[in-house]
Amino acid sequence: MKRIVLFASGSGSNVENIAHYFRDNPEVSISCVLSNKKDAKVFERCNRLNLNALYFNRHSFYNSDCVLNILKSLSPDLIVLAGFLWKIPDNLISSYPNKIINIHPALLPKYGGKGMYGMYVHEAVKNNNETETGITIHFVNENYDEGGIIKQAKIDLSPNDTPEMIAEKVHQLEYDYFPKVIEQVLMGT
Repeated sequence: MKRIVLFASGSGSNVENIAHYFRDNPEVSISCVLSNKKDAKVFERCNRLNLNALYFNRHSFYNSDCVLNILKSLSPDLIVLAGFLWKIPDNLISSYPNKIINIHPALLPKYGGKGMYGMYVHEAVKNNNETETGITIHFVNENYDEGGIIKQAKIDLSPNDTPEMIAEKVHQLEYDYFPKVIEQVLMGT
């Protein structure tokens, strides 16, 4: 049995998509969802999906081994950042080398780095009149959005696309590709 731990900061739509994808797979389980936002909508989804979920604060994440100890107790084969906005601390990266992956809503290295997430990315893509955008699934290292790229998927944009339309197109790519890539990384294929 391969175990996944998910980190999320927001509504949890990627968490739900991943849970549905692996629901009938006896070889994969989602051990827990961890969130840094006490009132994140992801907790409602976890409750509905019957997934264990825990909240942690900034001190627990950056100034103690609390989150690391939780992870050690869960023995994850893979840690998946599914809409998680904080930078991963060095103690987690060194404890789980090439075992933490993230999805970014742009074609890295474009539109990556601190503060580049969600609508900020889509607005920048629109403002720069890009003709394409997409997603990047990558390993997490000590720098924002600079870990080794696992998979990129692209979509074409039209000049009439608004940032909201771009977001919708990118979300569809996330839902189509993220669970499959997680499975490939887990299974080493």
